[in-house]
Amino acid sequence: MTSKIVVINVVGLTPELLQHAPRISQAGSAKPLRGPLPAVTSTAQATILTGLNPAEHGIVGNGWYFRETGEIRFWQQANTLIQGETLYQAISPAKTAKMFWWYNQGAPVEWSATPKPHYGCDGSKEFGILDRTSCELVKNLGPFPFHAFWGPFSGVASSQWIAAASAKVIEQKRPELTLVYLPHLDYDYQRFTEHDPQRVAEVDACAGTVIDAAERIRAEVIILSEYGLVPVSRPVMINQALREAGLLTVRDGPFGEMLMPMDSKAFAVVDHQLAHIYVSDRSLLPAVRDCLESLPGVDAVVDPCDIGLGHPRSGELVALSEPDAWFCYYYWLDDRKAPDFARTVDIHRKPGYDPCELFITSKFRAAARLAQKKLGMRYRMDVVPLDPRLVRGSHGLRTAPQKGAVIVGQDPPEDMLQVKDYVRSRMER
Repeated sequence: MTSKIVVINVVGLTPELLQHAPRISQAGSAKPLRGPLPAVTSTAQATILTGLNPAEHGIVGNGWYFRETGEIRFWQQANTLIQGETLYQAISPAKTAKMFWWYNQGAPVEWSATPKPHYGCDGSKEFGILDRTSCELVKNLGPFPFHAFWGPFSGVASSQWIAAASAKVIEQKRPELTLVYLPHLDYDYQRFTEHDPQRVAEVDACAGTVIDAAERIRAEVIILSEYGLVPVSRPVMINQALREAGLLTVRDGPFGEMLMPMDSKAFAVVDHQLAHIYVSDRSLLPAVRDCLESLPGVDAVVDPCDIGLGHPRSGELVALSEPDAWFCYYYWLDDRKAPDFARTVDIHRKPGYDPCELFITSKFRAAARLAQKKLGMRYRMDVVPLDPRLVRGSHGLRTAPQKGAVIVGQDPPEDMLQVKDYVRSRMER
């Protein structure tokens, strides 16, 4: 290996938006980047790192149904969930720094940093990160702004912190390969229909911080994205339809209705504009398909093998939304019986992706709950609205090339399946 490479993942960047990102544009020529279905973070990153389709690497979404335990789990971090050789394994013994990319825990890399809250036995939570860089990132940069990484107050501060941390690791450790994740465009582009160029300028400045550090160690920079976001106006209540058809089972209790996957004949694990449909008895597949195909906003219900998702983790069926629609996970029919976690930011407990976590019912309510926390009282940060109509942007489907993922570099490829080999070839020059 003779060349150092820094790969910056600017989530939500598209060829169309590059005109507002001069620092990123200077990294080389730009090409639309064709990715897999679903066009979501975990699946795209696993495809980039392995050069394999989801049917091979097994990351069929940001979450899926774990049949072995009867649990729906989202946003897992274990590197062992990726099936197949990753880029950082392929270049070993070259040293890698993995900065906030997914599946970071247990990754065979020299340096890494990733979000990891602390959980108390009484249900309390304290924010923190796993810093495996030996650069004392929190000591030098201050606490990671978790509130800006996800939730109603998410914004540029988290990407600025990640950029500064990555620059410090690049300059102090001089990795052969550095992977940097900048999530900024994922926030307002789900909140609003219009894509404000100012958000691109902000993330371009964050990328510039990393680019400057790369230049100081004479590393080549490659910039890419996972998907582009599109305007949406229609939430599809797919689990409510399955419940009304007598296929989805819940358990009522003191904390609201809870989905019972192992007792259900069919349920959907939703992920933006794609949903895995798990069906307990294959003889029910025609009835489930008929139920879902009649829903407004559903474009198609397909066999996962037909779209490159033929993996045991996938549902028996996969639903694709129409371009202006997205799938909402809600399974209750009365908001008074919504589970207590529905009104909170709780990405690991919810049985589906919930973009309503980007919105807030009341800043005053949030301040009152925060005061309860500081006083040591038990509290519930129930500030997330139960109104999916607020969501104005989504992703998950393949889009027109100018509105989808992009890659910027020296003669870059046009398919995510080729990125792994492309990065290796640039390192071997």
